[in-house]
Amino acid sequence: MAKNKSSYVCQNCGAHFGKWAGQCADCSEWNSLVEAPNVSMPHHNKSSSKSTASRVTSSPSNNKTSGNYSGTHSAVMPLNAVSVTLDTRLPTGISEFDRVLGGGLVAGSVVLIGGDPGIGKSTILLQTATNMARADSLAGSALYVTGEESLAQVAMRAKRLDLPADRLRVLAETNVETICAALTQEQPAIAIIDSIQTIYTDAINSAPGGVSQIRESAAILTRYAKQTGTALFLVGHVTKEGTLAGPRVLEHMVDTVLYFEGQSDSRFRMIRAVKNRFGAVNELGIFGMTDLGLKEVANPSAIFLSRYDKPVAGSIVMVSREGTRPLLVEVQALVDDSQGSPRRMALGLDFQRLSMLLAVMHRHGGIHTSGQDVYVNVVGGVKVLETGSDLAVLLACASSIREKALPSSLAVFGEVGLSGEIRPVPNGHERLKEAMKHGFKHAIIPKANAPAKESNQFKGINVIAVERLDDAIESAFEL
Repeated sequence: MAKNKSSYVCQNCGAHFGKWAGQCADCSEWNSLVEAPNVSMPHHNKSSSKSTASRVTSSPSNNKTSGNYSGTHSAVMPLNAVSVTLDTRLPTGISEFDRVLGGGLVAGSVVLIGGDPGIGKSTILLQTATNMARADSLAGSALYVTGEESLAQVAMRAKRLDLPADRLRVLAETNVETICAALTQEQPAIAIIDSIQTIYTDAINSAPGGVSQIRESAAILTRYAKQTGTALFLVGHVTKEGTLAGPRVLEHMVDTVLYFEGQSDSRFRMIRAVKNRFGAVNELGIFGMTDLGLKEVANPSAIFLSRYDKPVAGSIVMVSREGTRPLLVEVQALVDDSQGSPRRMALGLDFQRLSMLLAVMHRHGGIHTSGQDVYVNVVGGVKVLETGSDLAVLLACASSIREKALPSSLAVFGEVGLSGEIRPVPNGHERLKEAMKHGFKHAIIPKANAPAKESNQFKGINVIAVERLDDAIESAFEL
């Protein structure tokens, strides 16, 4: 039998317990358990607190707001009987933002966007809201809900950015029940909640920003979006480690998770999709920060390529692929004699993979870095998450060690295996076309990615297909 009883949730990790304790048995945090809304819990014998913890989310249907904004109920039906329309994307008016979202905003979707303070979250969403509010098909159908700023502050930002705010509806509120009532009255096509950490529900007696408050408030808003078709943006704070604050389950509840990348003091901003049910994961949007807000960058590859008067040692251009788009980025390496314990540092790359690649270069390339500091950097603050950067990293390190510059007209890509083989990467032909587009004359690539000899579309570039790391190093320094 099941019986209703109070449950307690850890504000640090989100674990649930049947009774209060001074210390969370999952994360060992002290005094972090607070009472959650009554849930139906199975009656069972006592066991260790470690085994009673669970990370399942309590159903939002227990909240008193359940059903307030929809009188309809879901019905069981065959999947092929579900009506699907192709015209479900709403353009945001910013093409780079549409790219990250997978081609536009899907009606009824919930998008969580996070980033460091001051990096541009509120700016791009205010731009999006004003654009969509003035669209002919959505005229006046956008609502901006602010929980951190006053309406006067939002109006001042819109005026500073010279945004047309005559059709944008705004609301300053933090109570989720009041917000849902306003959404039901306004029935907007899109709504922006800035931010989810400031929103609270009356169903939970805890301060806004806690694990249970964030989870329950997000569940209520998500259910509203799914039942009404309103597209919803949620702004999320990040921790000092760069992850979204609040329970991890928050990222699972939403349809899309976007992160701002790059430094807040840089004039460029990057938005990456780390989860997207309606588009490509790892899609990257490039923006420039101006006095009038975030402006899309028409040619992203050009901003990450440094222009030198003459080639310099330790620098090479890699053809990466972010989401659905190839991207040229410069990889720099500095290898110098160590004054103590050798250091390894990677900015924009996986540190652990760098250590592995240096061992492969020693064993299969004949170039060792023992007793030397190795620093590798991807120019522009881009985070390269794919293994296609392996060959570029090792050639840049080899160039720095030998103090010999590689040709500025050379572009490379390829994965390096532990046995020294050069493995193929996806979309090799698209990467070659991007290199040709920017005037590169030579390309060192995996043999499996080489175009057919009879192909005429790559006649303007010298393609050097290699199978082994030592062959790639030799070919690069012979150019």
